[in-house]
Amino acid sequence: MYDVMAIGNALVDHEYLLSDAALEETDLTKGHMTLAGIEEQQQLLAYFKLAEIEPSKQAGGGSAANAMVAFSSLGGKPFYACRVGDDKQGEFYLKDLHEAGVTTSPQSIHAGGVTGSCVVAVTEDGERTMQTFLGTSSDITADNVDFNALTQAEWLYLEGYLAMSAGIQPAMDQLRQQAGVNGAKIAVSFADPAVVKFAKDGLLNMLGNKVAMIFCNSEEARLFTDETQYKSAARALLQHCQTAVVTDGANGAVIAHQPNDESDIEIYDIPTPAVDNVIDTNGAGDNYAGAFLYALSQQYSLPECGHLASAVAAQVIQQFGPRLASKDYQDIAKRVLSA
Repeated sequence: MYDVMAIGNALVDHEYLLSDAALEETDLTKGHMTLAGIEEQQQLLAYFKLAEIEPSKQAGGGSAANAMVAFSSLGGKPFYACRVGDDKQGEFYLKDLHEAGVTTSPQSIHAGGVTGSCVVAVTEDGERTMQTFLGTSSDITADNVDFNALTQAEWLYLEGYLAMSAGIQPAMDQLRQQAGVNGAKIAVSFADPAVVKFAKDGLLNMLGNKVAMIFCNSEEARLFTDETQYKSAARALLQHCQTAVVTDGANGAVIAHQPNDESDIEIYDIPTPAVDNVIDTNGAGDNYAGAFLYALSQQYSLPECGHLASAVAAQVIQQFGPRLASKDYQDIAKRVLSA
């Protein structure tokens, strides 16, 4: 029995700490994700080596995977569908997930494939900029998905980055249909402004007629809805979901909720805990979504879900890497949910 089934890109993160000036030399767009081929990523790594910029951390990554690690560490039971190669990186990636309590399937391993990797450039203000080589993850299909896992789950969590992968769309459609048959609720994370800019049609396909929940940040919400303010964008997102959760960094988050088309819209403002030193924003939104879904699965109110999610994300940005230690998640939950 799983609380949530998620599907996303399987990527090993390689983090680098660098200056804004060094980032400008890469031609990457600050704060965004850029897709790259293996040759482009090798060129970026060669530049880092020439500039004597050493990697600070290697970690399991991928947006939906980060969310599921948070969900599991807080006490939930997640299943994660993905695609890795039968290489050392793939072995590292799956082992990392299993140690965090996230269940995967042997169908995730593709013989001869190269596991995807993400170069995460973290500037001195903590902002993360990513260049992603999807590797075999870009070829994820229905063959890599254990559809039986969804028959047991309350939630289906879809990672926005998959809107950029044409091959997964038939499996995504099948998952959405199966969720409807089984009564599973669907949550979609927009994941990155680049997804909204370049794959909006794919996102719209994920959303179908309507989903239960959308997670996004203020830039993504404004890009998707063409609204200028993130609170009005949250309201506009209710055309596509029952609950829109829009984060805006230190400015907090807003939750817009409308159970059905006839009911009144409820708006909740969730403050962000004060953070003295932002070190790395990589994974903050993923952790927010995972923590929020966990609290929701435990029948907490929407504001309570938001407070837990904000506390978890605030802790994530004060360290390198996209995931906390399991004990850290549990300590935060004890502090916030018992308050």
